[in-house]
Amino acid sequence: MHLEVKNLTKIYNKYIAVDNINFKIEKNKTIGLLGPNGCGKTTSIGMILGLISPDKGEILINDKNINIYKRDEILSKLNFASPYVELPKKLTVKQNLEIYGRLYGIKDLEKSIYEISNDLDIKKFFERKTGELSSGQKNRVALAKSLINKPKILLLDEPTASLDPDIGDFIRSYIQNYKSKNDVTILLASHNMNEVERLCDSIIMMRSGKIIDQGTCTELIKKHGRNNLEETFLKLARGADEFQ
Repeated sequence: MHLEVKNLTKIYNKYIAVDNINFKIEKNKTIGLLGPNGCGKTTSIGMILGLISPDKGEILINDKNINIYKRDEILSKLNFASPYVELPKKLTVKQNLEIYGRLYGIKDLEKSIYEISNDLDIKKFFERKTGELSSGQKNRVALAKSLINKPKILLLDEPTASLDPDIGDFIRSYIQNYKSKNDVTILLASHNMNEVERLCDSIIMMRSGKIIDQGTCTELIKKHGRNNLEETFLKLARGADEFQ
């Protein structure tokens, strides 16, 4: 499935959080959504998921507006993971996966949970309450939840934030391997430039609610005369001489 947003805008009490953005993610591509804190990344993801109502604009999946055409059917093809959105803390890991699996109407749910839990190595703490887990364990459970319905469009909001290098690499490798074996279109919001270069086909750069540039990592590094993606990110995020 492919995803497109047109003129997407969100305003909170006269504050423009997302300002008339347009982009398209082709089927089976991974696009990085970059920008400093408060630039509108998470708000944009919330609108795509249907959790936040846009003030203007359209969100199209396979050219169908999710607010008009069979909304539930389309949204059932999406899922997301974020370390900033807690799963119910008093439920065990297994209970969480069972509940979300039922919400998505997964057939043969036990098999699906077993397979994804083996892949992400979370079975050993199946019976522990989610609120008792470490950050790395919570991130793996959140990723398992995000893949329980085998989504065609996956939204990842800083999936490796606050993780040590070993667990972060495990998550990145898993996403990379999962995508190589499944048809899935990914929007990845991240502050980890190595992660972005490793996982993304191209990137969108936001600042103050607007898209200020986009292209492949190599294209943007060359265009802005920097040595690597981190230097390019800093230049764009700070608005250094308006990209001189």
